[in-house]
Amino acid sequence: MNHPYLPIAAKPFNKAAFVIKATLVSLVIISIFGFLTFDYRGVNAMEGMAAFLRNFKTMLTEPHFKHFTFGEALYQMTVTVGLAFLTTLFGGIIALLLGLFAAQNLSNAKVSNIIKSFAAFVRAVPTVLWVLIFAVSAGLGSVAAVVGMTFHSVSYLIKAYSESFEELDKGVIEALRGSGANWWQIVFQAVLPTSLSSILSWTFFRFEINFGIAVAMGAAAGAGGIGFEMFMASSFYIDIREIGTITYFVLAFAILLEIFASRLKARIRARS
Repeated sequence: MNHPYLPIAAKPFNKAAFVIKATLVSLVIISIFGFLTFDYRGVNAMEGMAAFLRNFKTMLTEPHFKHFTFGEALYQMTVTVGLAFLTTLFGGIIALLLGLFAAQNLSNAKVSNIIKSFAAFVRAVPTVLWVLIFAVSAGLGSVAAVVGMTFHSVSYLIKAYSESFEELDKGVIEALRGSGANWWQIVFQAVLPTSLSSILSWTFFRFEINFGIAVAMGAAAGAGGIGFEMFMASSFYIDIREIGTITYFVLAFAILLEIFASRLKARIRARS
């Protein structure tokens, strides 16, 4: 019995998929080439791993205070938290307004595309580079760190907020417009109350990111805080045990922040 041939659907050429595959292949080739051409003379991988484990054990099991006190550590941690809070606050306020105009169901397509394209360009550049760019004009310090981190936070939150606003049912917006509500009334009576939980979730998530960046900027941009103390302990004092103390401080605050954010979001969901 003859069986008819089944048609085979050929996948059309996809430029995006081709670029992704070509990039992955290129990275694999570069990695292999790097391993083959690296000069391993005088390098013992096992000794290096053993030294790393010894230092890591010392750092986590023998922390101590030597170059600063417990009170000074709390103060420096407060500086770092303040830096993260300011950048998140400024970024959230600016992004909330721009996110409303970036949402396609609240704005026209041209304005939405312009804002989203600008935000995508800013997000493509790492935060530390923005901080260093602003440091050229403002100088190294907390000012450059705040401006650079806020700049990146705005672009990140614009995407998050606008996508949250676009999840609102278009029928609700059309019904409010049909009843005579203006744009601001639609925003305050429908968009913001519906998206409040999502906005808080994204804002707290960005705050956690900014806290980690603030620790790094304390060392890289001279912004102060606990990050600067870690930089001094690791490169100036070369005190591994003090690095362990700072690590525990950062870890403790990250855990407390996560607990606070979870409880706040649960309370808001319960009320809504």
